[in-house]
Amino acid sequence: MNELKQTYLDYAASTPVDEVVIDAMMPYFREDFGNSSSIHYFGQRADAAIEKSRMNLADLVGCEADEIIFTSGGTESDNLALRATAYAEKKKRNAKVVLISPVEHHAVAKTAEDLEKNFGFTVKIIPVDTKGKVDLPKLVKLINQDVAIVSVIYGNNEIGTINPVREIGAICHEYGIPFHSDAVQAGGYLPIHFQMDNLDMLSLGGHKFYGPKGVGALIVKKSHKIRAIQTGGAHEFGLRAGTQNTPYIVGMVKAYEITRSKMDFFNKKYKMQIEWLFDSLTKTIKGCRLTGDELSNRLPNHLSMVFDDVDGNQLITVLSQKGFACSSGSACKTGSPKASGVLLAIGIPERLALGSLRITVGRQTTDEDLEAFLIALQDSVMICRGK
Repeated sequence: MNELKQTYLDYAASTPVDEVVIDAMMPYFREDFGNSSSIHYFGQRADAAIEKSRMNLADLVGCEADEIIFTSGGTESDNLALRATAYAEKKKRNAKVVLISPVEHHAVAKTAEDLEKNFGFTVKIIPVDTKGKVDLPKLVKLINQDVAIVSVIYGNNEIGTINPVREIGAICHEYGIPFHSDAVQAGGYLPIHFQMDNLDMLSLGGHKFYGPKGVGALIVKKSHKIRAIQTGGAHEFGLRAGTQNTPYIVGMVKAYEITRSKMDFFNKKYKMQIEWLFDSLTKTIKGCRLTGDELSNRLPNHLSMVFDDVDGNQLITVLSQKGFACSSGSACKTGSPKASGVLLAIGIPERLALGSLRITVGRQTTDEDLEAFLIALQDSVMICRGK
């Protein structure tokens, strides 16, 4: 009996680690394993690798090397950005309002919720349009000196929409309000430039662009002062205590170097595959629609749909049984019986939002994979509809 072929189409959730990245990491598990805070040979080898990685990442994202704080991943970076800024701005000018969009990743949304529930802040929501983009005129109406921080996702993990980050940053700077963007999903597909994008803070996560899990970065503009929320040693300029994870930092930056060097090539491939899949899907399956922005203006590897009379979790299960890995939106929501808050925020009716599917392609995805997936999806939708 032949084993069922497994095809991965959930690259927005995570990506496999590039073999070149693994090779770059290995010396720091073996020969150069020292603690980067130690002053002896082994420690200095590790420290040199971290600082070289910091400089390389700075060149790629358009910031200063000492503006980069290495973290354990995108979630920690988001937490540090919001909490450290909120506490600092409250102390400095008694600002107690946190402005976020309704389509943020939980790492931002839940952090803002906690700041409101337990630390005396007020969360206000910036409306978005039906594609999931922040409404700029409504942002202007909400922003004032009571605002401690504005945080808006760069490229949406669930619906693929890209926000007008530069315009948002310009508005925030006009009022002197710190601006953070969660670019964890966007980092692997968009040519981010920290200074040109008018950012004060930017979050990245290594496992979204073929680097290791458990490592990320928060970039903080030098002129923007934050308070440490994790205390202990003086690591990462005194803003993130804890022994630095040398092999993972080296691996993440190597992965980002590869990603930026090959971005145009792979984005072209992804766009062609997604356009073919969307066209084929809408021609062969009735009662489905795109969520988020148009294909020409969204994350290039990303397709998100909703299906009439389909339970999204059941659809994922049936597809998995056929050997295809997808999700029904954010990976953090997989298995939840509730409709996605992101889809509800952009005006998708609840009955439709419950039938969502996210398909994301990657470097390993072949045209043959997608042809087989289309057949499997057609059959799976019929099964979910009881036909």
